[in-house]
Amino acid sequence: MSNPQSCRWWVVTDLDGTLMDHHYDWAPAAAVLRSLQRAGVPVIPCTSKTAEEVERFRAAAQLRDPYIVENGGAIHGETATGEPWQEALGPGWTVLKPRLQELSEQLSEPLRALDELTDAEGERLLGLSGELLQQAQRRRCSVPFVPPSVAIQPRLDALSAAQGLAVVRGNRMCHLLGAEVSKGNALAALKQRLHEPDVKVLALGDSPNDLPLLEVADLAVVVPGAEGPHPRLRLGVESGRFELARAPHAEGWAEAVERLLPIK
Repeated sequence: MSNPQSCRWWVVTDLDGTLMDHHYDWAPAAAVLRSLQRAGVPVIPCTSKTAEEVERFRAAAQLRDPYIVENGGAIHGETATGEPWQEALGPGWTVLKPRLQELSEQLSEPLRALDELTDAEGERLLGLSGELLQQAQRRRCSVPFVPPSVAIQPRLDALSAAQGLAVVRGNRMCHLLGAEVSKGNALAALKQRLHEPDVKVLALGDSPNDLPLLEVADLAVVVPGAEGPHPRLRLGVESGRFELARAPHAEGWAEAVERLLPIK
């Protein structure tokens, strides 16, 4: 493994459940974020959130680095003169939303899309309401939906794959995407876009939808929840492929970054 102090690094991180807790608090990581900025280490959100949501977080954290949204559905950044750019990496919402309805009919089970939730439902399921919920609902390249019963998930996966689509699972929602869309593929696209093929990546995540990112990272960190790491990520930790942060959410995020990526 390369000496972290001898080469260029990106910190590529999931947000919900990783850098943020389930109340969207990232305060315990604020000092480390500032240290990374001072050291010139890009902090690249790689999240299921929308661009609007990430832009709000970037403003609060005073980040100017590129970012990956909607589980790898698009990459965003700014030119050297500050002009924003974006690149879609899969089918758009207008293609995906009707497919979710078709899957619902094939399964004879309702699949409630995020954009169909009321304020009360958004508050109960996601802790979001009002404008914050609306920002999460305004999708361009993914369709989050309320997870269906466990019994139908294998059939849902098979039917999705037959349509050239994929369903990935986060902490609170499932997400319908193009089959080639993932956080790992989006990272590769971002490296290519920025002409950074050899940059080293410290990746942090907490859920199954983070696996494609963790698997392509030079250093991969699983950030646990209050009850430990997600069962789908535990094997990678036990095998030594992934590091395990020593605390949940932002506290664990900060601990792992400081331990694995010495910042001067």
